[in-house]
Amino acid sequence: MRSLFWRILATFWLGIALVAGLSLLLGRALNQDAWILSLHPGLDDLDSKWVKRYEQQGPAAAQDFLEQRKRKYRIDTQVLGESGQQLVKGTFPSRAAAFEARHGDDRRLPWRRLTAEYTSPESGESYLFIYRIPHPELAAWHRGSLFWPLSAIAIALVVLTLFSLMLTLSITRPLDRLRGAVHDLGQTAYQQNSLARLATRRDELGLLAKDFNRMGERLQGLIGSQRQLLRDVSHELRSPLARLRIALALAERADAAERERLWPRLSQECDRLEALISEILALARLDADPGAAQPVDLAALLGNLQEDARLTAPQQQLQIDLDPRARLEGWPDMLERALDNLLRNALRFSPADQPVLISVQSQGQNVTLSVRDHGPGVASEHLEQLGKPFFRAPGQSGSGHGLGLAIARRAAQRHGGELLLSNHPQGGFIATLSLPARQQAG
Repeated sequence: MRSLFWRILATFWLGIALVAGLSLLLGRALNQDAWILSLHPGLDDLDSKWVKRYEQQGPAAAQDFLEQRKRKYRIDTQVLGESGQQLVKGTFPSRAAAFEARHGDDRRLPWRRLTAEYTSPESGESYLFIYRIPHPELAAWHRGSLFWPLSAIAIALVVLTLFSLMLTLSITRPLDRLRGAVHDLGQTAYQQNSLARLATRRDELGLLAKDFNRMGERLQGLIGSQRQLLRDVSHELRSPLARLRIALALAERADAAERERLWPRLSQECDRLEALISEILALARLDADPGAAQPVDLAALLGNLQEDARLTAPQQQLQIDLDPRARLEGWPDMLERALDNLLRNALRFSPADQPVLISVQSQGQNVTLSVRDHGPGVASEHLEQLGKPFFRAPGQSGSGHGLGLAIARRAAQRHGGELLLSNHPQGGFIATLSLPARQQAG
């Protein structure tokens, strides 16, 4: 992974290294004697050339060489032998030597005094060269010789600026895209592909874009489902409210006997409205955070369902097939509500002489909880629409609001599974909750 952390760290270290290195280079260029001795053209190989002339041609030729150098570069030179005696007259006047002896401090002298020792490779003799360069001459050479150091500094600054600019843009541009995505999400106008390119980055910003895409997709789905739910709720509430309004209008005009006959109808419509609101609230609660998952006691859950079925449909037969290997973690109340809705649908459509089968099986990494009835089933073209809020297959005359399967499907999704709906090959209808199995600890 090309981490943004390492990219920023490397850029800072590069900047520190460049500044430190160029500072040392510039300091040497301005103040070090070795820099002047090695790079000044008037001192270039002066010691080796002078020693060669002195040893091969004599003091006169060596003196003439020094005078030529002084005329060309304005540099005074003295050469001392191993015993400290002056080997040639040199180019440094005696008056200047006396002036230098009186003051002694290089900062108060009008020239820069440099010394260098040279050993002849032929004779083995050592020579001490004393150079005196006037400050104006040295300043003029500095201005010319600093071209390369200053050029190196300028190039380094340009390179560092480009690196900093690239690093800055690599951070600010993705942040601008994320800011725009946050704004669009707040305006409910978020497009899922707006961060697709940013999500391909292999650094922290790419991971953030992927997480934001998942969050945006989830929120857009929730917002869409809530809007659809509100539209469906408003549509479904119109019918019982209209019936209540009509019954109240009739009761106002009716006599006492007629009014007494209308009260049960009003009570029935109120019960239907209360049941509808309860189912709507149950569906909405499934989108809330249910808390931490816990082990589900499948035997106790099926026992509760069996007891409720005996109370609500005593004429129906109920068979339970529980696999003892089945283990599940989740939210028991949510699962019981989902299975209760599946069971109520099965009891509503299954004949009294045919049992309703509840089966809980362990299948590899999944646990399946299925409810099968022996009713007429559902036409194949309507199977895909089952589970949508308020959808009811055509031809159903029983009570209900089309929310039971929607509640079961939402519960399966909260457990990381799915709701499978199909007609059984041997007749009837089967609804199955296929959920990931999680082994209980201990």
